[in-house]
Amino acid sequence: MVVGMTNSTSTPPSSPRAESAAPGRAGRREWTALGVLMLPLLLVSMDVSVLYFATPAISADLHPSGTQQLWIFDIYGFVLAGLLMTMGSLGDRIGRRKLLLMGAAAFGSASLLAAYANSAETLIAARAILGIGGATLMPSTMALLRTMFTDPGQRAKAIGLWSGVMTGGIALGSVMSGVLVEHFWWGSVFLVNLPAMLLLLLLGPVLLPESKNPEPGRFDWLSVPLSMAAVLPVIYGLKEIPSEGWHPLYIVSIAVGLLFAALFVQRQRTSASPLIPPALLKGRGFTPALVLNLVAALAMLGSAIFTTQYMQSVLGKGPLAAALWSLLPSVFIGFAGPVTTLLVQRGVHRGYVVAGGFAAMAAGFSMLAVLGTDSLWLVLGGAGVLACGMVAISSQLVDLAMSSAPVEQAGAASSLLETSTEFGGALGMAMLGSIGTAIYRHEMPAGAPAAARETLGDALVTAARLPGTSGASLLATAREAFTTGMNGAAIAGAILLALAAVGAALSLRKIEAADEK
Repeated sequence: MVVGMTNSTSTPPSSPRAESAAPGRAGRREWTALGVLMLPLLLVSMDVSVLYFATPAISADLHPSGTQQLWIFDIYGFVLAGLLMTMGSLGDRIGRRKLLLMGAAAFGSASLLAAYANSAETLIAARAILGIGGATLMPSTMALLRTMFTDPGQRAKAIGLWSGVMTGGIALGSVMSGVLVEHFWWGSVFLVNLPAMLLLLLLGPVLLPESKNPEPGRFDWLSVPLSMAAVLPVIYGLKEIPSEGWHPLYIVSIAVGLLFAALFVQRQRTSASPLIPPALLKGRGFTPALVLNLVAALAMLGSAIFTTQYMQSVLGKGPLAAALWSLLPSVFIGFAGPVTTLLVQRGVHRGYVVAGGFAAMAAGFSMLAVLGTDSLWLVLGGAGVLACGMVAISSQLVDLAMSSAPVEQAGAASSLLETSTEFGGALGMAMLGSIGTAIYRHEMPAGAPAAARETLGDALVTAARLPGTSGASLLATAREAFTTGMNGAAIAGAILLALAAVGAALSLRKIEAADEK
């Protein structure tokens, strides 16, 4: 179904028009603009992992406390997740291109501030501003993509590319940080953002069309703190549970977030101009896309907490070597998006393509379920299959959700999708991480030092302090216990994904069958 532009305003750039395409189809200008939109998307996804290898250098230079170091890591993701819905709705009102360029300016300025931060407090503030900029960039790129590509086939191809860049950016960020820190000072990991943001600011006004909701209503300011109070406590609690356990503080945090979520939903139902229009969720296919996207993110991020530890703490790879090895599965991501688009264009039902993506992810988890303590190629293969399945799922679900949403609400729709990804990732780390931790602690012998029975990281530190064969024996036992825990979590993940595959095939088949009537 081709969705027209009659319900939104679209102001073309004032520069001379590039080569035109057929009516309703994107031309050279739109595809060039897509390349420009890839820049902020890549950088925002990279900034999730860009501090992985810079932390020791930052600690040596700025001397942050333990709490400050945690905030340096976490503040970016928390601010980004908390403001996604606000920024998506704001873009619908003031213009998505305008918001994108404002976000690019903020992201570039904050990157410069972070690069030359002379205190932990300054770096934390800079990372918070980066989160604000990221929250404007992510929904704006998806919303603009929705308005530029109205032809279903072209939109599917563009979203496939979008999904591949998003998935690959996280892996690339950790590797880039390792390379830059090895050859330059830690601030260089932030300076790489500047050329891309400058290019976006220069080319964006020329290539990107402006679009917004012509009748947005008043901005509901009360919904902003309610949305943040709903999102942040839940994500905080879910992210802390894998490492700290089911502490009452984290349970209360999640409960408080859910309470504010109920208040936020009630506000959206009763407000004359809601931040997230309730009718958006009633669009055919939108809610199933949100739920399935959450499950896919749960699996992808849930697996990552094991594979990264396995590469370093079980196989004994150094941080940079582990990151470079981890890039190998990303090679296959570049093929997953185009192949998925080709399957759909050749008549394979979308529901079966998404189900196939979940089946592929389940196969990836099945590979992780049979790992031993020396299975480099098996873990790389499992991670690669998982990533390919994720790209196939993401490209189709984003296309389904965005095409079912009215063009004038593209920003709100994209922000909900991104928020579901954030929730899914946090839930995956909590659920699968807890399963792995529980099995690890069960497998560790009662006679092992108490610290070593908590986590594999603690076991490595404890083993290094023990003399001779005692340390080697504890290390071997801890690695075996962690691998068993990883196997158990992978089995749980494979079962969940197999169920999701069935659910996707049935639910999406019903949606498109109804559309054909």
